[in-house]
Amino acid sequence: MTTLSKHTRANLIPCLLYRDPEVAIEWLARAFGFEAQQVVRDPQQGVVHAQLVFGSGMLMLGPVRDSDYGRQMVQPGDVGGRSTQSTYVVVNSADALYTQAKAAGADIVIELKNEDYGGRGFSCRDLEGHLWTFGTYDPWDTTAAEDV
Repeated sequence: MTTLSKHTRANLIPCLLYRDPEVAIEWLARAFGFEAQQVVRDPQQGVVHAQLVFGSGMLMLGPVRDSDYGRQMVQPGDVGGRSTQSTYVVVNSADALYTQAKAAGADIVIELKNEDYGGRGFSCRDLEGHLWTFGTYDPWDTTAAEDV
């Protein structure tokens, strides 16, 4: 049995590390439309933790640093730009977000297209190489799968 916090809206929250989290927060807002919900700063270290929201979803991010958690992570730039995971974000208009992300300098790695399983989307890398996919396919909408 899974026990959820009574305040949880989404119980899966991606966590990413950035070399420059201050710049990443601003860029993620401009490119993808994230909004800062909480940003914790240390006077000497700058951003030490941030929570950004997009609809009912959340992204937590922090700085790349030598810590128990940080040593478990590797940045895409350290492994030839490859990723071991990606974040999928359901959006109302993939076309509008594609234009916004491209204007902000996102590296489009899979062009905007209609998917065989339904929906429309694209994949891109952010300013530090993390892989993102944005699409209109909503896996919670079981009627969409019936139409394929």
